[in-house]
Amino acid sequence: MEKLSHEQKNEMLFFSLVEQWRFQAWVSLGKVKNPATDKIERNLELAKVAIDMLDMLKEKTSGNLTENEERLLTQTLADLKLNYVDEYEREKREKTRQAESPGTAPSAGQQEQAKETRRGEAKAPPRQSSKNPAAPTKTTEEPQKG
Repeated sequence: MEKLSHEQKNEMLFFSLVEQWRFQAWVSLGKVKNPATDKIERNLELAKVAIDMLDMLKEKTSGNLTENEERLLTQTLADLKLNYVDEYEREKREKTRQAESPGTAPSAGQQEQAKETRRGEAKAPPRQSSKNPAAPTKTTEEPQKG
């Protein structure tokens, strides 16, 4: 096996760094199981941190990336931001549903049905953006009511 050039090594390290933050975001969005707990978990604050970290990386490396690195980072951010908005809206709907029926304790059957629904929602595949995304620069702020 040939020895990697300095540029090839750095590109591999860059891809690995982006992948680490991408995976953390997917876990935090509840799109894949947390490998530590083997459960689907959603924590939008942690997802926001991961997305913000990649946004910062893109900003700080602007003009200094290869075409492949730029494409990877841009596509990763577009996909994560799209899914973040979906999960934010889902969480907002769940809170609204809970607020609308505060005094009514759900029956055991209703609780089980809600769990199944959440599991189905949590296992929904991540949405993919188009090939040439026009992602906003700072998307991880809470979406504005329109």
